[in-house]
Amino acid sequence: MSTGIPGWVPVEHRWFGLDRRQMKPALFVLVVALLLIYGWPALNAIVPWDNPTKAGDVLDLGDGATAVPPVGWQLEDGALVSDRTGVSATNDDVKLVKAGATIQMTGAAFNGTAAQFLDQVISSEDPDAGISDTPTTFTTTSGLVGVVRSASGTGGDELLAAFKMSRTEPAAAPALLVEVAAVPGEFQQVSSEVDTFLRSITSGANE
Repeated sequence: MSTGIPGWVPVEHRWFGLDRRQMKPALFVLVVALLLIYGWPALNAIVPWDNPTKAGDVLDLGDGATAVPPVGWQLEDGALVSDRTGVSATNDDVKLVKAGATIQMTGAAFNGTAAQFLDQVISSEDPDAGISDTPTTFTTTSGLVGVVRSASGTGGDELLAAFKMSRTEPAAAPALLVEVAAVPGEFQQVSSEVDTFLRSITSGANE
């Protein structure tokens, strides 16, 4: 029944004082506006991800290189072997997220060793970030040798790992950077998953 009062919204159509009938059109306009002004990153920020990794998933790092993601993390960027994208390892990006922890993988072209590659990354990004001075050698299950450095502070914990995607580490081999960041108290919860993930990295055809 209408009251005849201009602008009056019936109770069954109210939600926290708003007219629910107007919300869908308004949301559509907001999404279109974000796409036009800021592009997909802005849309991704307001749309929750629902792409958890499952047992048996294998990440495709390109050129035959692979890694096994920890189960239950959100795959926000990257491709699985089952997707058969065939992207190059030097251009591939992977992003995995779980609660307050993030794993980011980035391929690059670099002429030098894994240690030199990691040094360059640290010096170019934030030389005062408190990253450990001495790199630690890290060997994957497949025999790929890389280096790892870490940092811990009030803002959380960070781990950086670098690999040249060949066991013999020729100068022209692609390089892979793995960045793990976690809010305070979170890294301890995921450290075993991160370790297993790093050990699963293979260089595939480049080995």
